[in-house]
Amino acid sequence: MALIVTRDLTKRYPGVTALDALSVSIEPGIVGLVGANGAGKSTLLKILLGLVAPTGGHAEVLGLDSRRDGLRIRSAVGYMPEHDCLPSDLSATDFVTHMGRMSGLPASAARERTADVLRHVGLYEERYRPIGTYSTGMKQRVKLAQALVHDPRILFLDEPTNGLDPAGREEMLELVRRTGTEFGITVIVSSHLLGEIERVCGYLVAIDAGRLLRAAPLDSFTELTDTLAVDVEDGADDLVAALSGRGLRAHGEGRHVLVALDPSAGAATYDTLRDTIADLGLPLVRLEQRRHSLEDIFRDELADADEPARPREGAA
Repeated sequence: MALIVTRDLTKRYPGVTALDALSVSIEPGIVGLVGANGAGKSTLLKILLGLVAPTGGHAEVLGLDSRRDGLRIRSAVGYMPEHDCLPSDLSATDFVTHMGRMSGLPASAARERTADVLRHVGLYEERYRPIGTYSTGMKQRVKLAQALVHDPRILFLDEPTNGLDPAGREEMLELVRRTGTEFGITVIVSSHLLGEIERVCGYLVAIDAGRLLRAAPLDSFTELTDTLAVDVEDGADDLVAALSGRGLRAHGEGRHVLVALDPSAGAATYDTLRDTIADLGLPLVRLEQRRHSLEDIFRDELADADEPARPREGAA
């Protein structure tokens, strides 16, 4: 069952179209919302939360209309914003408890939930320190804790690794994964960093300039291609020439030699490749069938945009 549905969702600002007739359906799981900065990701999240009204189209979250039911949606959804929004003079305990109260929890329940979520994000020992003394990574964890305190059904995380060093990114991504798997919460992770999305998400929604590029399980984005990648320490040019002489389509890419696979040839391509490498006496480092990457989605889109439109049949 889809938890989030948009139909022809459009948002225009003066001179800018942030969302352009976006139609997508999102089911439970850890979902990546990916696109370059300015692609419309944050605008989409704010519309789904009922914080921004769309120019046109329709959006539903948990069966609730984002135009009419913003308060009900926000009571069931946790939101971790991208920007820094934390009060420096409050402790993490005071702030997260306050956010729990704002979400409708009684005082005692808010305090209990605050202790639980601060333990979950790794801030339990530091919970009474003023937030202003926290590192960037600790502040990101506070933002995650306040999004979780009211036990939401869906969690929106807008650039959760923003400003973090590599170690902090690793820790935050692990927290995202654990939150989705251990708590059973649907997590929507908005990011422009494709490698992070690929590591934690099972489903991907890719948008560019406010338009939907593709929405599908992650595996379908990274399926095998019809290309073999061969790494040799030396002699890549010689290998390309020899393979071409034996009827294979090959070309060099730095230290890599890329060889086209013919599905109808079966194992013959591998046999020819093995024999050619052996005949040349080259040291083989790696041989693998390439997969599509998430970058391919946006590269193909740019290529389509740059390709001149073909004239229609019958046009003068």
